Amino acid sequence: MKFSDLGLSNTKQMFADAMKNGYAVPAYNFNNLEQLQAILIACAETQSPVILAASRNAREHIGGTFLNHLARGATEHARELGMKAPIALHLDHGADFEIAKSCIDAGFSSVMIDGSALGFDDNVALSKRVVEYAHKFDVSVEAELGALKGIEDEVNVADTHYTNPADVVRFVAATGVDSLAISIGTSHGAYKMKSPADTLRFDILAEIACTLPDFPLVLHGASSVPADLVAEINQYGGAMGAARGIPEAQLIHARQMNICKINVDSDAHLAFTAAVRKTLVEQPAVFDPRTYLSAARAQMIELYKNKNIEVMGSANRY
Repeated sequence: MKFSDLGLSNTKQMFADAMKNGYAVPAYNFNNLEQLQAILIACAETQSPVILAASRNAREHIGGTFLNHLARGATEHARELGMKAPIALHLDHGADFEIAKSCIDAGFSSVMIDGSALGFDDNVALSKRVVEYAHKFDVSVEAELGALKGIEDEVNVADTHYTNPADVVRFVAATGVDSLAISIGTSHGAYKMKSPADTLRFDILAEIACTLPDFPLVLHGASSVPADLVAEINQYGGAMGAARGIPEAQLIHARQMNICKINVDSDAHLAFTAAVRKTLVEQPAVFDPRTYLSAARAQMIELYKNKNIEVMGSANRY
């Protein structure tokens, strides 16, 4: 199935426009219907392009056939809402050629092949193989160089391995990838930074951006972990502890330096969980899932709208 049959776009023109105009395209992970609806409503209301990101675990959770129909319904619903901006469906952190091929064949318009745990040469070989297959179908390919620590879905990395700027040009030239995820201090999950004084390695980003001035760079693990959502979860029975994300000011600075795609996952989990906990505590007689799922959707819509306007700078670009 071609991704165009599902009303999807690849990321080439998205990234070209983002780099030209100094904003980042949001890549929002989704795991269920309410989350997908929230993303689309928020992006339609802000006229923001969006990359719908599905991990292998999300695809398994939803089911491949269901996911394809959700993607078709998503694009149709977005147009009904008056959304003019492009929509991509993206495999997040594909671990091997087989999962990337499966998603391309199913109509994904973009795939990430994550060989960051491999040695340089093996990462190149794997990424190049995916590129050669994907480009036959005009599907965009993202790879990763360097490694982000943290736990999220199938990603479980103990230590950060910063991207070496000296490797970047060689890697891109050898693989032919369309974008590159780099490691400059972000991490997966809700426990990213130890203190508010921590900062991303903008020196590494600057060197990479200087070396590849017109090449799309990607930032994973970029949830800001809003303190109000963490507090709300804890207030209604949660135990989030010292959860801390990437300050929004640092994300804004990064997208002004060739970062044209920013991935957000944990923040939506926090918004969803906070709304469900609050609803069930304040309305203990509620047993209809539509009540607390609607509350979760509403809170995620506001989260995504704020991201598009205040952090990504992607609102009203189309």
